[in-house]
Amino acid sequence: MRIDPLTAPAGAIGRIAMSRLRYVQGPVETRAPGMLKNTVYGIRATYETDPEVIAALLPQPLVAIERPEIWLQMVHVAMHVTETDTVEIGALTVGVNCTHEGAPGAYCFHMAMEGETVVTSGRERFGEPKKIAETRFERNGDHLRATCSRHGVAYFEIEGVIGEAIDAPLTFEEHLFCYKGMPSIDTPGEFDGDVFLTRLNWQRNYNGRRAMTGTITLRESPYDPLADIPVRRLIDMEYVEGGTATGGTLLRKVPGEWIAPHWVGRHDDPRNTGLELGARKAA
Repeated sequence: MRIDPLTAPAGAIGRIAMSRLRYVQGPVETRAPGMLKNTVYGIRATYETDPEVIAALLPQPLVAIERPEIWLQMVHVAMHVTETDTVEIGALTVGVNCTHEGAPGAYCFHMAMEGETVVTSGRERFGEPKKIAETRFERNGDHLRATCSRHGVAYFEIEGVIGEAIDAPLTFEEHLFCYKGMPSIDTPGEFDGDVFLTRLNWQRNYNGRRAMTGTITLRESPYDPLADIPVRRLIDMEYVEGGTATGGTLLRKVPGEWIAPHWVGRHDDPRNTGLELGARKAA
């Protein structure tokens, strides 16, 4: 029975028993711990940028590879949270190809996707630099175009024509490196407690991988300045679809000063003028 506090008799309010309190975790559907299973389709690409950009962008203890490469993917993801609960989002992930203790991966410095829950959970659990965004996928035959927008700016666009199947592994695992920490309450640029280097473990089980020819367009945005990391040469682009499983690993503690200058990329700060790199090459 529901009691209206405006019309209830005197003393009745004190006898009301709360039926639930959802600020405390109640029973949850049991599922095996570990990797989150997803179904995806979209575009993966690698492009070459300026060496000085990579040198400034890559934090310790990660080590740049010989070629100054940016890896990215723009995909539509159906996240199978439970057997009956699926969340569908668009997601952009951008990273610097690098190594950690000789193991290859990519430093993930930008992730943008739809949905507050998937953004906050990834930031808090894995240290992923996620932001809430709007994504759009348009396909007309073998032509695919995808955009990522924030604050009314479509700052990232990738499009191309899907071609023939390529001879590449359909099942493999790749790693992305992130940093997890709690910024200091009292001192800007420092952290409260330990800072950790984490590794995302992404298992791929694609049905197919097809080559693409296309372009990447980076538009100016003071909130998401991917345009500061110019596309000098597109190395590869491909269309993929199939299943994936995602999880993570805590690798090690790191000094907070290693990541502090890069932390601004996790937030919208149009006042940040950035690091001056000197004379830039003509596009």
